[in-house]
Amino acid sequence: MRKAAEYIVFTLTASVLCTALLLHTPATTTLRPEEPTQTAYARLLFAGDIMCHYPQINAAARLSEYRGFDFIPSFEYVKPYFERADAVIANFETVVSPDNRFAGYPAFSSPKQLAEAIKQAGIDIAVTANNHCCDRGRGGIKATARTFDSLGILRTGSFPDEEDYSAHRIVRFELNGINFALMSYTYGTNGLPVPDGCRVNLIDTVAMARDLLDAADADCRIVFMHWGEEYQRRMNARQRRLKEFLQRHGAEIVIGSHPHVIQEVETDSNRIFAASLGNFVSNQRKRFSDGGLMAEIEVGKHFDGECRFSARFTPVWVALPDYRILPREVADTLPLSSADRIKYEQFISDTDSLLSNCKIL
Repeated sequence: MRKAAEYIVFTLTASVLCTALLLHTPATTTLRPEEPTQTAYARLLFAGDIMCHYPQINAAARLSEYRGFDFIPSFEYVKPYFERADAVIANFETVVSPDNRFAGYPAFSSPKQLAEAIKQAGIDIAVTANNHCCDRGRGGIKATARTFDSLGILRTGSFPDEEDYSAHRIVRFELNGINFALMSYTYGTNGLPVPDGCRVNLIDTVAMARDLLDAADADCRIVFMHWGEEYQRRMNARQRRLKEFLQRHGAEIVIGSHPHVIQEVETDSNRIFAASLGNFVSNQRKRFSDGGLMAEIEVGKHFDGECRFSARFTPVWVALPDYRILPREVADTLPLSSADRIKYEQFISDTDSLLSNCKIL
């Protein structure tokens, strides 16, 4: 009888438990986990040519009261833009001097304080494949690489040796769960031979196709191209062919430099293209070359793994005597001399006219 009683109690208890569970079970049961619907976002900012003509070196010496070189004031007004970005990328179109001998055009050799200033301003990645990367030979390539590495600035484009090339040929970085791969190439090195043992990424469709394939596991592939004709405000046929080649091989973002003036941009939700961002900072003062663009690009990675893009282009103009880079919203309200105001407004008018005829979606 005791066993029967225990069995009856057990049966009643189980029945009560099952009834309780049924009352608290949802009407429908999820057999598969719900598909994630969140989108990850990252904001990139691209800047054009960081140059260092000799008058800029003199200005940096004066600003430091001749106790060194202070390039930091050049970036004062763009630093807030950099701080809003998850990563800032620019073309470093000079080399760090290997021996403290400094020069401007035609063979650039700059104080290491310029690299320190761009780091302090917030630039995270420097591309160095450009026509001035061999201006000081192997020593310049090595000093530039060593300086950037010591500052924690990622880099690609020119390499002091084969081991460095293997390590930095493609810059990979992750932002907010989005994986990026960045490559950089140049049309040439002003006729200077690439020093023995060094490597420079030259524009070569076979090599570029290989690199893009090697980076195919990234969510977004970026190519920075040093190309085109100087001071021409329209891209040439070769730029267009190369742009189409890069996009066909998987590049979602293509950014250009070298012409020292702004060229066409084309954007939609699937890709971003800027043929030339112009000068970011330089001593060039002729019409069209006294400024450039910042490209702020938002990348959204959707739950299906696809990335979507949007872009905003901000004109920047360089004000002397301190070579301060002035974004439009700053320059519009900052006191300028009458002569500078005329030059600035001409630059803005020219830039607005060019961008108004571009495909920006």
